[in-house]
Amino acid sequence: MWTSTLNSGGPTEECPFPTMPLPTDWLLRHSVVMCLLLHSLVLMTFCFHHAATTCSNRCYCSESETGGKTVRCSNLQLTEIPLDIPNDTQRIYLDFNLLTSVPTNAFGGLSHLVELDISHNELTQLEPGAFRGLGPSLQFLDLSSNKLVNFNPEAFDGLRAYANLTNNPWHCDCNLQMAMPRVDLEPVSLTGIVCQTSDPEEIGVEGHSFLLKPDIDLCVVMKKTTDVAMLVVMFGWFTMVISYLVYYVRANQEDARRHLEYLKSLPSRQGSVACTYTVTIGVQEPKTETAAEAPTFANLFR
Repeated sequence: MWTSTLNSGGPTEECPFPTMPLPTDWLLRHSVVMCLLLHSLVLMTFCFHHAATTCSNRCYCSESETGGKTVRCSNLQLTEIPLDIPNDTQRIYLDFNLLTSVPTNAFGGLSHLVELDISHNELTQLEPGAFRGLGPSLQFLDLSSNKLVNFNPEAFDGLRAYANLTNNPWHCDCNLQMAMPRVDLEPVSLTGIVCQTSDPEEIGVEGHSFLLKPDIDLCVVMKKTTDVAMLVVMFGWFTMVISYLVYYVRANQEDARRHLEYLKSLPSRQGSVACTYTVTIGVQEPKTETAAEAPTFANLFR
């Protein structure tokens, strides 16, 4: 056991626990290491927070009163949607740029987004899942004044926001008519789809909102085409069946004719004994004997 003596002018006392003096340099060295680790942890936390909340390159960011961030990237000649938008963003303005498409998961991770403005661009395509991840948080989506022609319902999966779809050269056809019931956007949003062209052209929907023309059926041509195709197929099968029956009957007639000719070519049998049997329903009738031919009792014992 180690002991230590305390001399303070009084009696000497023995320490009940073992003690070991710690070197000063050892304490200093470990203190420096702990300080460096703490500093690194703080720095990493700051960097991650900065990466998640810093403003996107070339865009202007501002904080709202509710704590959300507003990112303004308007009129910057952008051809692609920025990928470094802060996660706490509530409003994004990408209007008056040169965007041509919205790729899948373009706004992934922006679960707090409330408003998205992509108006006045060159958009021609919205890929499936373009707004995936925004879900119930998004309240307003502006896609007006673009070059959207075909309506893709898969791009709006899960969205229940109000969407401004006006001022686009929409093409109204059977695909559009079948796609409208598949989206969850506010119904008033679809009134912004004004047909610039249509198929069929003579249906007279150009210049009108398709949703406000419930009596127009754009699938009537497709239905007629389907009916005609079914009739053609049925007529083809019917013709094949009739042709097979005619061939079958003619083949049997030919076989019967050949068989008759074969029978006629056989030599007739001479001296055949005529049979005096009359057959009625497959049973031989007994021959009626005359009185002269009937055996007598006397003849039986001759």
